[in-house]
Amino acid sequence: MARDDLTTEAAEGSRDRRFHGGSPAHLDDDELARRTEAERADAGASDYDPNDVPAATDDPVPFDPAFDEDEQDIESITARQEAEGETTPLSADNPFPPTRYAE
Repeated sequence: MARDDLTTEAAEGSRDRRFHGGSPAHLDDDELARRTEAERADAGASDYDPNDVPAATDDPVPFDPAFDEDEQDIESITARQEAEGETTPLSADNPFPPTRYAE
């Protein structure tokens, strides 16, 4: 199993020793669901036990495109292409895409 400290008492709840040892009136459904997921993961029926996955507590990393090198490279290439007329839309006056070869 996923955890070695599992006991049947956890799924059955706390027993009242004054009554007979039959099954309890109500089983702990949450504990049974947790055990089922752990056993599925151990048997290979599911990829992982969702109860073993830690919560995502890290704050997202702030993104500022002004300080991102890749973003700055893209912006500089785009500005150069626009300045040289490489991004001119195709039209009747300009039917072919730009070429880098000398004419």
